[in-house]
Amino acid sequence: MRVFTNYQKFLKEIEEVKKLDKKPSLLLHCCCAPCSCYPLLLLKDYFNISIYYNNSNIYPLSEYNLRYDTLKTYVNNLNKKEKIDIKLIKKDYENEKFNRLLGKRKDDKEGSVRCFMCYALRYKDLVDYASKNHYDYVCSVMTISRQKNEKMINKILEGYVSKKNDLKYLYSNFKKDGGLEKAQKIIKEEKMYSQNYCGCMFSMREAK
Repeated sequence: MRVFTNYQKFLKEIEEVKKLDKKPSLLLHCCCAPCSCYPLLLLKDYFNISIYYNNSNIYPLSEYNLRYDTLKTYVNNLNKKEKIDIKLIKKDYENEKFNRLLGKRKDDKEGSVRCFMCYALRYKDLVDYASKNHYDYVCSVMTISRQKNEKMINKILEGYVSKKNDLKYLYSNFKKDGGLEKAQKIIKEEKMYSQNYCGCMFSMREAK
C-alpha cells in the first residue's frame, strides 16, 4: 500500500480544489510574515484565505505586536498587488497562560515536547474557531520552517480536525519545491523584519 507524504497529500488536495466551482474558505494559522509570505502566494489562487494570528506564546508583547504589524503590512501590500482580500484575525494576547503551561517544560530543548505543547494549544484554538465559523479548511504555515517538526505539526492538526465533521485539513510541507528559498527571496525584497528566536521566553533565552 502506497504511503503518501504530507506534500503529496497537499498536491492531491489542491487538484481536488481546482475542480470546484468556487474557492473554498481556508483559516490559515500564521506565526509571522517570514513564514507566511510564500505559503500565502502559493495558496491565494485556490482559497479564500483568512489568517488566524493566535500566537500568545510570543514574548514579550512588543515582539508579538512587531510580528503582527510586519505580517499586516505584507498582507495589505499583497491584497493591493494581487487584487485579493486576505483577511487577518488577531486573537487577544494571553502570554501568562502560555508561560504557565509551557513553563512546566522550560528545560526542554527547542524542537521537543515544549514546542509540541505550544503547537497543540494554538492548533486546538485554530480548529475550534474554524469549525465555529464554518470554514472549509484549516492549515498552518509553520511547516515551512527548518526548525519546526513538519510531521508533528500535521499529526496534531489532523487529529483535531478529525473530530470535526464539518472541516477539512490541508496537509502541508511548505519547504518543498524550493519553498524556503522562495520565502528568503521575498523577505529580502520586502526588507522584512525577521526574528532570531521562535517566540516564547524559553526559546528567547536559548537564542541568547
